[in-house]
Amino acid sequence: MKTFRLSSNEIKILTDMKGGCIASDRITVDGQKVGYAYREDPDKNFSNDSGWRFLAGDESEEYLNSPNNFDVFEISTICNYDPNILDILDGKIGESYIRDSNTFKLDF
Repeated sequence: MKTFRLSSNEIKILTDMKGGCIASDRITVDGQKVGYAYREDPDKNFSNDSGWRFLAGDESEEYLNSPNNFDVFEISTICNYDPNILDILDGKIGESYIRDSNTFKLDF
């Protein structure tokens, strides 16, 4: 059983963007900021997928290969963990972003 950093009553609606995303437990359980984000084609296996994926950026390959280290969340939930991602949510499919201090830059 996971213990998330934020409880459900702490989550506020911070964006009107709808849809699910996948986030690493390094963010939602360990409390790290988003260090790397990318948007891919939405996964047709889960409804309303936005295609956004959020990582702390320090996950090892072994960590990344374990599905138990990730969960599906509403976009607005992850914005509560790291409001700086609000600036990149208009990103296009195929784009990736890396944290540079408190902002994100396109990762080519």
